[in-house]
Amino acid sequence: MDATPASGRLRLTEMFCSLQGEARDAGWPTVFVRLTGCPLRCQYCDTAYAFHGGDWWTIDAIAAQVAQFGVRHVCVTGGEPLAQKRCHALLARLCEDGYSVSLETSGAIDLSAVDPRVSRVMDIKTPGSGEVERNLWQNLDALNAHDQIKFVICDRADYDWACAQLRERGLADICSVWFSPSQGQLNATELADWIVADRLPVRFQMQLHKVLWGDTPGR
Repeated sequence: MDATPASGRLRLTEMFCSLQGEARDAGWPTVFVRLTGCPLRCQYCDTAYAFHGGDWWTIDAIAAQVAQFGVRHVCVTGGEPLAQKRCHALLARLCEDGYSVSLETSGAIDLSAVDPRVSRVMDIKTPGSGEVERNLWQNLDALNAHDQIKFVICDRADYDWACAQLRERGLADICSVWFSPSQGQLNATELADWIVADRLPVRFQMQLHKVLWGDTPGR
């Protein structure tokens, strides 16, 4: 792609087809469109390579490449995809093209203008992430049953904090809520045991793609 930005373009780190590894669409063959850039620096981030660099693509070129993969599901991710203003136009275009579209977002940027056909998978940053102060709590008002909330849990303190948010903010009444262990920081079985013991109205998840392929980029 061209190295020079122009109207209607986004900076793209990579695009690939794999199995969705998280949340409600886990297991579906999915095209991942990873946009470049993120204003957050979560201590467990596994996509720091997307913070900088990338190439400029037009929305038409992205849509054409997505079509080449021949699957129904598309996930726009990052980095933080909403850090690029034209992400909204890309999401709308993918919906118009008939895909089942999801957006993975940190929850630190206003998502109220995201196309309502998109399933917004929004992180709530725990204290263990190092970015808890970046949570934009007004985003909860924009969510509906079509959307999803995700907590990455680093330790017991994170778990207790997440349980408090779940209870005090009525998160399970808004949409599906997922608890995921931070890889290498919290034993997955331990988190699962806590959820069962407390009968939490949440869904446990591990990152399926990492179980299958480890930390290989583009998988």
